[in-house]
Amino acid sequence: MTAPLSDLSFEQALAELETLVEKLESGNVPLEESIALYERGAALKAHCEQKLKAAEEKVAQITQGPDGQATGAAPVEIN
Repeated sequence: MTAPLSDLSFEQALAELETLVEKLESGNVPLEESIALYERGAALKAHCEQKLKAAEEKVAQITQGPDGQATGAAPVEIN
């Protein structure tokens, strides 16, 4: 049974996503299971992106000086 996304850390979600990709790339998964794995993978990808965005925002807050200007780090854009 898979854990709810909200319970997964970034590292856990990424590890599960890597496992799903390996299964799908093997080509030994029935079509219906492949579709379910793909759907879970898409949800895991979105979860990881959300976690990265939250981390990026925290870093930006930490690196801002009292005047609101960046003190030593440039914002990172994640695509």
